[in-house]
Amino acid sequence: MIERPPPDRRRKPLRPRRAQPSRSGRRAVSTPPSPTPSRKRSPDCHGRDAAPVAQAPGRERSLFIVDNRLQSLYKERVRALPQNGSNPTLEEVAKVAGVSRATASRVFTASPKVSPKAKRAVERAAEKLRYVPNRAARALVTGRTDSIGLVIPEPTAFLFGDPFFPRLVRGISEVLSRRMLQLVLLMPQSAGDETRLEGYLSAGHVDGVLMVSLHGNDPLPDRLHERGTLVVLGGRPGASSPVSYVDVDNVGGARSAVEHLIATGRKRIATITGPLDMGAGVDRLEGYRDALLKAGLKTDEALQQAGDFSQERGAAAMQALLDGHPDLDAVFCASDVMAAGALETLRRHRRRVPSDVAVIGFDDSTIATSTAPNLSSVRQPIEEMGREMARLLLAGLDSGTAGGKRVILATELVVRASSGKGGRE
Repeated sequence: MIERPPPDRRRKPLRPRRAQPSRSGRRAVSTPPSPTPSRKRSPDCHGRDAAPVAQAPGRERSLFIVDNRLQSLYKERVRALPQNGSNPTLEEVAKVAGVSRATASRVFTASPKVSPKAKRAVERAAEKLRYVPNRAARALVTGRTDSIGLVIPEPTAFLFGDPFFPRLVRGISEVLSRRMLQLVLLMPQSAGDETRLEGYLSAGHVDGVLMVSLHGNDPLPDRLHERGTLVVLGGRPGASSPVSYVDVDNVGGARSAVEHLIATGRKRIATITGPLDMGAGVDRLEGYRDALLKAGLKTDEALQQAGDFSQERGAAAMQALLDGHPDLDAVFCASDVMAAGALETLRRHRRRVPSDVAVIGFDDSTIATSTAPNLSSVRQPIEEMGREMARLLLAGLDSGTAGGKRVILATELVVRASSGKGGRE
């Protein structure tokens, strides 16, 4: 029996395709075959020669970066990655820090049962290894998302135009960052948005909810509370609400502002209120009236103009007051933003401040020191309000308590040029 040699299994080179006539009758140009991909050695991220890597046709694996600066940045980031190409584990962090895995875990959960020395060692090790905690895995174990929702039902333009909100968020974030918690900003713009938001917040997407700038009898806080979601409000809710809240002494702050105006000889004192469907607006109007009654001055509703905490409304309200009562000699505005609008209107009417009309605002924001003249204002501790809201929420999460806490922060009148510091100027 004759043995045949084994067949040659090597791939034979492709023959060029014979040109076929096109539909137009012209002879098509033949296309040469694609070149066989070469095998070359690509340097790894440390500059060493790596194993040969074959590149498939049409799937080039090299990274084309035109800008040399981007190329340098890319290389730096690649070098910063762990050698195995994955995120370091908690065990590796603990080993470098010289502590147990349990101790390292307690550091990342902000447990108080860790010594300062061990905490520093774990933090240094995590920084060295560029360790990022696996939030998803931790959520499965702890049942928490490490996220806190912040609900502000205000128009976007208003939210980012009023200095109150950035300061409040700064205070909240300061406390949450110490516990490595993430703040999720939510801005419902309609009743439909609030309905969807209720489902989202009560479905376990966040561990707790902070809410500020509520209007009217907003049912969302109480509904979330009934569903077992921990809620803390910034500002006083309705009288029957069981939800915890942090507020400032709005009544006392407004009263002190009007008492100062009375002490400087003002008799016809007007006010531009906040929204009267909000606790802050109602309370500041109450403080204004209290001071007038205490001094024996008549409260005239014609000297009260409703505002909405916007500069445009402050200017329009001041115009309405001047039209109806050109003899007024002072105005208390329920926010610095509205006071800035009032100053614009007074300047347009050539009313001197404070000689003709004294002006006081509320908040003591950065606006107070940027107006001409500088604005007297009731200082409310906005950052501290945010910090206290976050502390109250975290205390409730740690203890499992549902709510019912009340915190009222003090206010302080800061006198500047817009109201005069002594007698009437």
